[in-house]
Amino acid sequence: MTEPESTVINTDVKQKDPNKALVIAVTTRAIFNLEEEHKLYLEKGKEEYTRHQQANQDTPLPPGTAFAFIQAVQYVNGKILENNPAEKDLFDILVLSNNSPESGVRIINSAKHYGLEISKFCFVSDEDSTQYLKSHGVKLFLSADRTDVCNALRRGVSAALVFQQEVQAPSTLLRVVFDGDAVLFSDETDQVFREQGLEGALQYERAMEAVPMGEGPLKDFAMHLGKMRKKFSQEKSPIRTYLVTARSGRDMGIRAIKTLREWGLAIDEAFFMDRAPKGPILAQIQPHIFFDDGLHNIQGAQNMGVPSAWVP
Repeated sequence: MTEPESTVINTDVKQKDPNKALVIAVTTRAIFNLEEEHKLYLEKGKEEYTRHQQANQDTPLPPGTAFAFIQAVQYVNGKILENNPAEKDLFDILVLSNNSPESGVRIINSAKHYGLEISKFCFVSDEDSTQYLKSHGVKLFLSADRTDVCNALRRGVSAALVFQQEVQAPSTLLRVVFDGDAVLFSDETDQVFREQGLEGALQYERAMEAVPMGEGPLKDFAMHLGKMRKKFSQEKSPIRTYLVTARSGRDMGIRAIKTLREWGLAIDEAFFMDRAPKGPILAQIQPHIFFDDGLHNIQGAQNMGVPSAWVP
């Protein structure tokens, strides 16, 4: 496998051990608002886009959807190192970009302007940049490009599609919300629901109550997050995790709780919505990121100003 065309090490940041760290890769359009620039690229081509980026290399890009999430992750690193300065089990952020290194100077300058602790900037000219995720040990990939996300999921990397939106930066405490089926858990019950309706899904769940559900695409990331959360007491943890699922608590919640227990994954709060809209509860939680496989739930979250990422 070839290495990315150009990897820029951020010498302002202490480099993490990728074998120990929870590596998160974000694309430039996930972390910064590049919608105007992306439009220019689509309409006028790569050369005009590159000229624009070079001419504006000292003008910081506005924050994008994943920006507050990355800031909160940085805050958690600070708290972990306060407890143990030798700790290696940290978040490690790298930016994966289809920019050339010339047009990527603005990306680097923007990250430095905001004080983002990004370890590496990988400028990849290949059409499918996701082929480099595994070699960097990436545990979560956030992109504004659906093809990228589908390719990453096919490669076995937890990934989600970020939609550009105005985000109110919540508190520094890292808050992550997961949907259940087809996100944390496999989509086995969803499949039964599609084929046999609600009654069929309820019967299936009752019959399978003692059997843990299969793993969903974001299970690995959630487990790593859970491991970091265990470094702190519940009162002092800078990480809070939530399950917000369309399942009903009475009929379908028991298996979900038993599965989490079987995995050893502690969740701070679980909400069984019984197919009610998730937006209002998300507005109360104010997460840095909400992962769901339902576009209607993503839309509802966005309407509440909640940073959302779709798991296709």
